[in-house]
Amino acid sequence: MRPEPKSFRYEERDDGVAVITLDRPEKLNALTFEVYAELRDLFAALAHREPVRAVVITGSGRAFCSGGDVHDIIGELFSRDMPGLIEFTRMTCDLVRNIRRLRKPVVAALNGTTAGAGAAIALACDLRVAAAGSKIAFLFVKVGLAGADMGAAHLLPRYVGLAKATELLMLGDAIPAEEAKAIGLHNEVVPADEVLPRALQLAGRLAAGPTFALGVTKELLDEEQHASLHSSLDNEARAQAICMQTRDFREAYDAFVEKRPARFTGR
Repeated sequence: MRPEPKSFRYEERDDGVAVITLDRPEKLNALTFEVYAELRDLFAALAHREPVRAVVITGSGRAFCSGGDVHDIIGELFSRDMPGLIEFTRMTCDLVRNIRRLRKPVVAALNGTTAGAGAAIALACDLRVAAAGSKIAFLFVKVGLAGADMGAAHLLPRYVGLAKATELLMLGDAIPAEEAKAIGLHNEVVPADEVLPRALQLAGRLAAGPTFALGVTKELLDEEQHASLHSSLDNEARAQAICMQTRDFREAYDAFVEKRPARFTGR
């Protein structure tokens, strides 16, 4: 069954790319309990959507996502006991978990302000294309929370190194997209009106690729960060042997021999 979220826009394109658009522009696409839950459930459901081979997530208006809504979430949390707070924080972490578990590429099109939980969502994606002049901030500490939220303390050092991650998570300062690209956080920075087209172009290219092999690549990128070299080599040997049994592997060979573009199916 095709997902039908209510709190944001969702589209499946003919090229195999699903587009998620956070759609509360008047609130800089701030997250509510409903948005969190629907995003969590959607990324879980996308694992079973065969027509979808890659995903783009973006925002409407001048922001990608400014984080949790101050009134709709933060204000309400004061009335919760510890089990209620844990229920919420686990839901936010499950969203990141489902993005990383999805064995399909996810591209973040950062059209503007990206802060707090919005920065954590962007961090969980596989590639990030940002608007020139936009900023990103992991500002959890500025509202009295740990900078280690929604996987940020695990993921961010892998992109920018421990020293820079410590700075960003402890100070909570916003940095320009250009600096984020220079330190390895963003993949590309383009003019604002080119962010979504470029993200769709990248996602379309990935959707036309060997989906199974890309899923294995994503899985091993996560697993091998804390594994030894010898364990990683064993994992990669098994993974390649499995990929060699796919139709896509044979198709790549046949296309090379026949001097034509490969037509991957993800099988």
